[in-house]
Amino acid sequence: MSARDDIAAGRTSLGIELGSTRIKACLIGPDATEVLATGSFSWENSLEDGLWTYALEDVWQGLRSAYADLVDDAETRHGVRPDTFGAIGISAMMHGYLGFDQAGELLVPFRTWRNTNTTVAAAELTELLGVNIPLRWSIAHLHQAVVDAEPHVPNLDFVTTLAGYVHWRLTGERVLGVGDASGMFPIDSATCDYDARMLDAYDALAADRLPAPVTSLFPRVLAAGEDAGSLTAEGATLLDPAGALGAGIPLCPPEGDAGTGMVATNSVAPRTGNVSAGTSIFAMVVLEHPLEKVHHELDLVTTPAGDGVAMVHCNNGASELAAWVGLFSQFSAAAGQPVDSDAAFEALFREALKGEADAGGLIAYNHLAGEPIAGLIEGRPLFVRTPDSDFTLANFMRAQLYGVFGTLALGMKVLESEGAQLDRMFAHGGMFRTAGVAQRFLAGALDAPVAVGELASEGGAWGIAVLASYLSHADSSDLGTYLDEQVFAAASISTVDPDPADVAGFASYLDRYRAGLAVEAAAVESL
Repeated sequence: MSARDDIAAGRTSLGIELGSTRIKACLIGPDATEVLATGSFSWENSLEDGLWTYALEDVWQGLRSAYADLVDDAETRHGVRPDTFGAIGISAMMHGYLGFDQAGELLVPFRTWRNTNTTVAAAELTELLGVNIPLRWSIAHLHQAVVDAEPHVPNLDFVTTLAGYVHWRLTGERVLGVGDASGMFPIDSATCDYDARMLDAYDALAADRLPAPVTSLFPRVLAAGEDAGSLTAEGATLLDPAGALGAGIPLCPPEGDAGTGMVATNSVAPRTGNVSAGTSIFAMVVLEHPLEKVHHELDLVTTPAGDGVAMVHCNNGASELAAWVGLFSQFSAAAGQPVDSDAAFEALFREALKGEADAGGLIAYNHLAGEPIAGLIEGRPLFVRTPDSDFTLANFMRAQLYGVFGTLALGMKVLESEGAQLDRMFAHGGMFRTAGVAQRFLAGALDAPVAVGELASEGGAWGIAVLASYLSHADSSDLGTYLDEQVFAAASISTVDPDPADVAGFASYLDRYRAGLAVEAAAVESL
């Protein structure tokens, strides 16, 4: 069958992910590796009354625009405009707080994961539940509203995430994929549901301050492959006001961006993980067994199938590195030999390979924003060296690349202390485009093989399209097997094993990096 035939017959899966800066749509065929069409819409959050938010009107404008863009792209590429699909999946940035009353009206503006006004609630919940509750989790936002006795709390009827909200409006179903739900409230992987003991503990704490037990406010939890409802006529109109899209299409459980990232990198089996490096950087490792202790450096979430995952989330990623590359680009232009951004990255990354394994005693801190893992409430990017450091361009660039992984490595050391094992880490993000550089250094930093590949170019939108496709395979295969045998079997993936010299060199760098955090703290205090 041709792609045109598959699109016309609805032998396709549509994935839409609402990211922090773009809403992306991705259409795949029976072969999940074949992207048939894409669409996107750019948007930005806004700061209102001290809280980061997106207007719900913008949500629907963005969804309609991304969907229309995809339909146009399908027609351009294949000469046919899709009006039905085999399945649809919705994903979005995790966490945050959307609270509705019985009439389905939003009670307060959407509070995104970016808000940090939940310090009191997160600390109280961490002590109560005995697990780390990050500031961005939905239960932290809900409990902060309870603690602050916000006027809207008695009217709450439904609390969900952005993906759960969109799915609800499209299907009428108040459900959530387990991976996204694990960013609302702790999950018991044995039951693939909210942890019953912790629910009881929270209900006892908030009994006289919430209108109902928290389970009746939260969406029902579903694992990948479970029935999550179908597109209603009203939902079809929300996506396609022109009326070409038909109702009745099944939807997979809505997921968060962490879960779709795991799918897009085939990192859903125990002892696998993925690193995403962009404005922020985070690592996710699928666990073989629960952690023994509470660690503020580690968030506990799940795969879309419900297996436990430890996340090391760092607020600062490759932005400071990019700023230095930009500075060198400006120098080249001033010298009359301008090079474009891609060429500058390529040249400087290649130069880093010539540096000493420990970066010659140089240290780079990438903290543009606060970094809880490093104990920093604000950021002060710093480059530090001692008089006897070997100050060369090669060492400088290696230090900058190491600096991207510094705080991440601190968190991974905590995970290592729990006995977590890692067979392979899949890395994705722009800094890995220069083959064999950042990938090699990350392998040394983690002392584990690091894989990169081209399959996840559409990222989370492709990942949720794959989860939608999995709906028709769930009866015969678990998610990990489906990904291994039907999605990634022929994938072009390059794996780099850690170089012992890089492992030892980065360990030396990290010792200096950890000691120098006192300099960072002093900079925050003084500047």
